[in-house]
Amino acid sequence: MRISKLAASKHKKGRILVQLDSGELLRIGEREVVAFSLYVGKELTAEEKTALENAARESGLKDRALSLLTTRPMSRKELTDRLMERADATDEEAEAVADELERLGLLNDRTYAETLVRHYSAKGYGPYRLREELRRRGVPREYWDQVLGDLDDPAETIDALLRQRLRGRITDRKELKRASDYLARKGYHWTDISAALRRYDASLEEDEI
Repeated sequence: MRISKLAASKHKKGRILVQLDSGELLRIGEREVVAFSLYVGKELTAEEKTALENAARESGLKDRALSLLTTRPMSRKELTDRLMERADATDEEAEAVADELERLGLLNDRTYAETLVRHYSAKGYGPYRLREELRRRGVPREYWDQVLGDLDDPAETIDALLRQRLRGRITDRKELKRASDYLARKGYHWTDISAALRRYDASLEEDEI
């Protein structure tokens, strides 16, 4: 089969349309034109055509992955899931792209876990909520204790959240319960919450918290 026409796509930057004399149209990237030394009139064997199509698909998946990563950081699992859902990649193709991006240092679950914990810690999330975010976003469990172990003592954050919630008032049991439930939803341990309530009001008895 012979290439009868090479033309840049009018609709997608970087895409090249390869017209074959058989009437078939191939959609490839600019890098494949160079890698396969393509030109009008070149004869392609069936094996070369298959190799060209495979290379173009691999390049397209890498470009899609890079586009996803520039939108926001993500874990390896998030990336491979999106490639399979949105780019119709097979599991093997998605994993191969992820391997390549990890090799290039563009995908790193440990670094992502650190970024995630910093972001949600700044929002006042405690250890339970942070673990849930790490789980939800597909960060491997092997990194959880590592990044959570670097967290500062939560006392200062809990105290600030409690002052903001109660606005400096000495409150009744019902409002204290609402405040402690709020902190629990934020992901803090009960021992840290009860200690913060006693710091807030030293007159509170254990059975009042």
